[in-house]
Amino acid sequence: MTPMRLVVAGAAGRMGRALVRVVAETQAARLVAALTREGSPLLGQDAGALAGCGALGVLLTSDPLRAIVDADAILDFTTPALTLSLATLAAQARVVHVIGTTGFAPGDLARLSAAARHAVVVRSGNMSLGVNLLAALVEQAARALGPEFDVEIVEMHHRLKVDAPSGTALLLGEAAAKGRGIDLAGHAVRMRDGHTGVRPEGAIGFATLRGGTVVGEHSVIFAGTGERLVLSHAAEDRAIFARGAVKAALWGRGRKAGLYTMRDVLGLG
Repeated sequence: MTPMRLVVAGAAGRMGRALVRVVAETQAARLVAALTREGSPLLGQDAGALAGCGALGVLLTSDPLRAIVDADAILDFTTPALTLSLATLAAQARVVHVIGTTGFAPGDLARLSAAARHAVVVRSGNMSLGVNLLAALVEQAARALGPEFDVEIVEMHHRLKVDAPSGTALLLGEAAAKGRGIDLAGHAVRMRDGHTGVRPEGAIGFATLRGGTVVGEHSVIFAGTGERLVLSHAAEDRAIFARGAVKAALWGRGRKAGLYTMRDVLGLG
């Protein structure tokens, strides 16, 4: 089978460069385009050289139409606004759209679902194998322990991250809510300040930390009477997310249009 032709969106950023490096080292894939924002001083530079893996002959462009025309998939860890725009193009071109972008509003997710009627869309708050295994364990623990155990999710990321809670924290919150058979939106507590009163029964709490260069750390705490269970994951290198995204793109090749997650890609169901 010929190598899958991949586009990296946001190729000039930290995550974009990690994606370029992983694509370059993957025999079953080939980088055919690299997108960056219009007006970027890096436009026209070689994406491989910028990512530190040697020149690939793919120059950074701000034209998504030109990028997608010869592509099989887009790897997209950008912003909600850009991702929604790319989703429309990907649906029209029937190319796989792998989305690691976080910070979507509820209405945004409806637009992604609409795009998934025409193309394969794989969206996850975290693309790593470890985190998706963690989510499966969180769901099982929440189901087994029941509402007698309070759930708190603690996450920390680098100082430059712009959304909170992280997409991974929300992914884990959704897993806990699913295990309990409840709706996360109606039970999430994202902020505590002042005289808050006692903890609501069934609440799923979030605590957000930001600082330094932390790639990503997440812990789910199940606090019961006289005992606690803590399930944790620490990301040490963005390459784990990039490898997961490339795996998702390769998995999506030739599949029926639809909205999928990394659980589907990894066979976790």
